[in-house]
Amino acid sequence: MLQRRMLGGWPRRLAVAALAVSAGVGLATRTGAADKVVKIGITLPLTGADAEDATLIKYGALLAIEEANAKGGVAGYKIETVIYDSGTATAGQYDPAQAATNTKKLVSDPLVVANVGPQMSGEGKAMAPILSVADLATITPSSTNPDITNPAFAGQFKPKGRAIYFRTVTTDAFQGPNMANYMAAALKIKSVYVLDDSGAYGVGIADAYQRQAEKLGIKVLGRDQLNPKEADYTTILTKIKALKPDALYYGGVAQAGVKLAKQAHDVIPDMIKAGGDGVHGGSFLKGAGFPAVDGWYATTASPHLVEDPAVADWVKRFQTRFKALPDDYAITAYDGALVILDAIKRVAESGKEINRSNVRDAMQTTKLKTLQGEVSFDQNGDMLSKVVSVFQYRHDPKYPDDDIIHQQKYEGTAPEGS
Repeated sequence: MLQRRMLGGWPRRLAVAALAVSAGVGLATRTGAADKVVKIGITLPLTGADAEDATLIKYGALLAIEEANAKGGVAGYKIETVIYDSGTATAGQYDPAQAATNTKKLVSDPLVVANVGPQMSGEGKAMAPILSVADLATITPSSTNPDITNPAFAGQFKPKGRAIYFRTVTTDAFQGPNMANYMAAALKIKSVYVLDDSGAYGVGIADAYQRQAEKLGIKVLGRDQLNPKEADYTTILTKIKALKPDALYYGGVAQAGVKLAKQAHDVIPDMIKAGGDGVHGGSFLKGAGFPAVDGWYATTASPHLVEDPAVADWVKRFQTRFKALPDDYAITAYDGALVILDAIKRVAESGKEINRSNVRDAMQTTKLKTLQGEVSFDQNGDMLSKVVSVFQYRHDPKYPDDDIIHQQKYEGTAPEGS
C-alpha cells in the first residue's frame, strides 16, 4: 500500500498532509511566541486491558510536565498537554486505527511540537509514517518492537528519512533474546513452548525469544498464536501439557495474557511460565491475580528503579500527586517527557523557532541525565542503553495483592551475549 500513488517519494495522502502541516509550522512558532505556550501530546491506550499500565505511563509524563510548569515553564514557555486515548471498547485494548486517527489530530495542531507514547508497538507501527511526514517526534517509554526504528524498514515507518520515533527503553531485539539467555542460564530449561497474541509486539518478541532459544540449544516443542478475543485457551494448553516442555514463553499483552495465566494455572500449574513486559505490571497482575500469576517470570526493557533509594523522593512525589504506586515504565515516561522538555529548552536558548522540526533535531542530539542515567540515542532513535530486567511474581502477604512493586520480585539484569 505504501508503494502506491507516490508523490516525491512519499505516499500521496501523507505528502498532502505534510504540505498542510508544514504550512502551519511557522504559525506554531508565532503563536507560541506570542502566548508563550507549546504543546506536548500524550497518546496511550487508556481504555481496555492495558489501561492500568497506560495510566501510570501517563502519570509519569504528566509529573515531569507539571513540575516544569511549576518552575515557570521551559525557557519562559508554558507546556500544555494534549491527551488522546488509543484504546477502544471494540478492540478491548490498544487499537492501531485509533492511534492513527489520534496522530492525525496531533499533527493538525501546529502548537504540538512532540509526543509521549505510544505504549504498544502495534500503535507505533500505525503512527510512525504519519509522524514522519509531519516531522513530529514521539518518544515511547514502553514500545519495544525493533522494526519501527530499523533502517531496513525506513520506507515503511519513516518515509521522510529522519528519525522521529525515540525510545527510553531498549527493544525486543534485546528483551526477547536476553530472557532466553536468563532462562537457559538461571532456570536451566532445555525445552520450551512458545505462544504469541498475534500483535506486533507479541509476535516480534516471541520471534526474537525463539531464535535465541534455538541458538542456545533449547528445544522449541511448538508455537501457537492466541486470539486475544477468544475466551478459552485450554485446547492449546492441554496440547502443551502433553508435550511436557520445561517452560512456556508468552509474547503478548494483557488481553490474552490474563486469560492465559488463569487457565495455565489450572492446566499446567507447575510448569515454568514466562513472558516479556506485556505480562509485567498492574494490568496483568490485577487482571489475573493470585494464585494465577504466582511464579510467572517477566521482563522490562529498562533498569529496575522504583525500589532504588536514589529515586525514593521521586516515588514519593508520584504517590503524593496521583495516589498510586509507580512502575518502571512510569519512570521511563517521566524521563521521556524530560527529553522533550530539554529539547524545547535547548531550541529556545539557541534562538531558533520552537517548532516540531527543531525540537526533533534537538531530541536526536540528547545527552540528558535522567532518573535512569544518561539518555542518548543512536541515529535511528534507539536508546544506547540496552538493560533488560527480570522479575518473578511471588505472593507476599505483607502487601496488598495488587501492589505492583512488592508482588514482583526483582531477579536481576538478564544476561546479554550472543
